Amino acid sequence: MVKRTTMRSSKGTKLYAVRDKKGRFKDIQTYKRAHSQDIKRKSKDEA
Repeated sequence: MVKRTTMRSSKGTKLYAVRDKKGRFKDIQTYKRAHSQDIKRKSKDEA
C-alpha cells in the first residue's frame, strides 16, 4: 500500500500526492479519481 498525502489545489479540489523515497512528488491524483480506483480494486482474502 502506498502512503498518500492529502492536500488541496488552488481551486479547492482535494488531491492525493504520492512521494518517492527522496520526498519528491511521484504522482498527484484528484481525490475523486483515486477513490473510485480504490473502490474498484478487490482486496486479497485474509489468511
